Amino acid sequence: MNKQLLILLLLTLGDFATAEDATFFESKIRPVLAKHCYECHSSESGKSKGGLMLDTKQTIRAGGDTGPAVVPGDAAKSLLLSAIKHSDPDLEMPPKKPQLPKTVITDFEMWIKSGAADPRESAVKVAKRLPVNVAAGRQFWSYQKPKQIAGEIDAFIETKLKQNGLTPSPKAEPVALLRRLYFDLIGLPPTPDEVAAFLNSSHASNKTYEEIVEELLKSPRFGERWGRHWLDVARFAESNGRESNLTFPHAWRYRDYVIDAVNADVPFNRFITEQIAGDLLPAKDDTERARLLIATGLLALGPKGLNEMSKAQFAADVADEQLDTVMRAVMASSVACARCHDHKTEPFSQEDYYAMVGIFKSTQTLYGNWIDSENNNHGHLIHLPKVNGQMISGKSLPANRVKQLRDDLAKLNAEEKAQNEYIAKAKAEGRDISAEFNKILTTAIRILWSRGGIEGALEAVDDQGHAVPLCMGVQDAQNIADSPLYERGELSHPAQAVPRGFPRVIDVSREISKTQSGRLELAQWLTSREHPLTARVMANRVWRHLFGAGIVRTVDNFGFSGERPSHPELLDHLAIRFMDSGWSVKALIKEIVMSKTYRQASTRRADVFDQDPDNRLLSHANKRRLDAEVIRDAMLGVSGTLDITRRAGSLVAELDGQSVSLIGFNTKLPSDLDSSKHRSIYLPVMRDHLPDVLEQFDVANPNLVTGDRDVTNVPLQALYLMNGPFVQEQAAALAKRIQSAPNRIQLAFELCFNRLPDAQETSLAETFLRNSSGDESKLLAAFCQSLLCSAEFRFAD
Repeated sequence: MNKQLLILLLLTLGDFATAEDATFFESKIRPVLAKHCYECHSSESGKSKGGLMLDTKQTIRAGGDTGPAVVPGDAAKSLLLSAIKHSDPDLEMPPKKPQLPKTVITDFEMWIKSGAADPRESAVKVAKRLPVNVAAGRQFWSYQKPKQIAGEIDAFIETKLKQNGLTPSPKAEPVALLRRLYFDLIGLPPTPDEVAAFLNSSHASNKTYEEIVEELLKSPRFGERWGRHWLDVARFAESNGRESNLTFPHAWRYRDYVIDAVNADVPFNRFITEQIAGDLLPAKDDTERARLLIATGLLALGPKGLNEMSKAQFAADVADEQLDTVMRAVMASSVACARCHDHKTEPFSQEDYYAMVGIFKSTQTLYGNWIDSENNNHGHLIHLPKVNGQMISGKSLPANRVKQLRDDLAKLNAEEKAQNEYIAKAKAEGRDISAEFNKILTTAIRILWSRGGIEGALEAVDDQGHAVPLCMGVQDAQNIADSPLYERGELSHPAQAVPRGFPRVIDVSREISKTQSGRLELAQWLTSREHPLTARVMANRVWRHLFGAGIVRTVDNFGFSGERPSHPELLDHLAIRFMDSGWSVKALIKEIVMSKTYRQASTRRADVFDQDPDNRLLSHANKRRLDAEVIRDAMLGVSGTLDITRRAGSLVAELDGQSVSLIGFNTKLPSDLDSSKHRSIYLPVMRDHLPDVLEQFDVANPNLVTGDRDVTNVPLQALYLMNGPFVQEQAAALAKRIQSAPNRIQLAFELCFNRLPDAQETSLAETFLRNSSGDESKLLAAFCQSLLCSAEFRFAD
């Protein structure tokens, strides 16, 4: 490849940005540029100091007088990164101000190294779409209530096909359809016996297609499959990530809450309300109270700047992340860009942002990390009521140890009080104690860190030293107040207070209590039948998981900058049916999988390729690669090693976070995080340290709301399948399972693909096993691994 072509490819990398890349830019990069850079380097300010403009993709890459500000993929040559690092005294940004936080610098470095995806357009192009105000927003399709239109799923699809001169495909072959249904609903392949029962009407266990749908929806495995979809949206993780990757030992409770709620088909409007305001809902007993408290873990799981020194800045950043998560997860919209200025491409103003962020700033977030060398912000935890059968993952302490810790804490508090009095007295007397600065600082830090560890240990036990049940979550703060509007997002520039409320573009009124945070009212506002987005967004998420693409392909973006729906009337129909069913996700799924559209064959048709290459009109089913967890679970299933019981707690909860909490230095962390035989939803999800199979096969980034995973096909996946210890172990287990079968090749194909091998496949397998030298069991394992590595194994049909 010549140099010019390479440069051209680098310069256009951002054009191929995924939705996840765009989300990262909008949440981590653009706000920093707007806050710290646009004042001197943007068309809005009319300034381009040093010939540099940073408000469009084209200008940030072109750079200024000293060269390109950003070179995609090359952090060393990106002058913007050098400037914010203050690595060159002659090129420091922002000028005459402290260096930006390490978390921000890390975000910029990650962004540049990954290709510097930048969805911004030139100022000329953007101007054509502006203004995006409340009036314009209310005319936009997604901010209008769904319209009731009579019809069924297939009628909507067939009408659009007919308008384009196309026809639906025939029904999928029975086995292909059954595999598709099993993988979609429970994330596991059907067994050979289940296939035989479906194909043979005289089989003792024969069931109709609809009966199988009902059975799968009632299976405990359903909640594990569809619960994982919501955990993607909830950016579930068991560690903080970022520069202080401390563990969240109690995050597993939220994971289990989601699985149970999905299995119970908790109405979606209730499901959302519990996660935003479960602590504010009435409970019939302690079991219900514990469940509702755990549900609020949604708001505590996000990545945080734990080393932030300013308490006010930390609180503002946490509230911002919580607001962005709720808006993206429920409304597929982002208000975060309005933190520093009115949103440039969506109908949200700064007043809208601070009206909503006041709700979260009136909320206390309890996430469980205490102050130490890597954390300046103690999180605390929620004490759950004790109920029968409840797992407690913490460790009890002897009563004398509890007493000792309390005595140590009292001594530390007394020592701190004495030092503060000494400093105050010296100041009052006018004495210079600057020579004692290092000693005073060292003492203060020792007290702070020691107290954090002691408080964390005492928080986990009762007065007798017995471990108590704990969870992450939120509760109303002691100080309930509206948030000021901060000019350009700067806490040092507060303007008028903005009454807590909701974006004006959505014409749904709801009064907020003056004595509570407003989270309950937020949940009620989001789940109102009058709200134009909530039901649509969830219906679209379900459709995406069953067809491979949403009716709105940008499933996390229903705004002006997102794609328009391919079948808007169908989406409205599904949203209204969803609400009319009592917000039942299972009822919505059943309606879709019972449709002829879902049951079409996936055969690629030459007659429609030129006209509809992306199959947006759904003239046939889409061939879809299995998700990372499903690939792994399928391997466990066919090898006979799958443990379908729920894993108690989590590996992360067993890592003794009180003494060893930094992921990179945790010697108790096993080298192979894939080794568990439980389903993949129970694997540890630590930010920046995921199990290999999840990492290689495009698991959702746990830092971001993700409703649409990437699907890649890269060499590392092949290397993992060939050399990964987990894959090799499952191949050996499958070989052992089929070894004594009278027709082991046939059984292997039935287990892996739910079909018999053809004559050529049988001949090749027999030749390999007969003519190859070496240990027979190893040869059989190699044959089995070839099946597990195949593309056919990784696709539903």
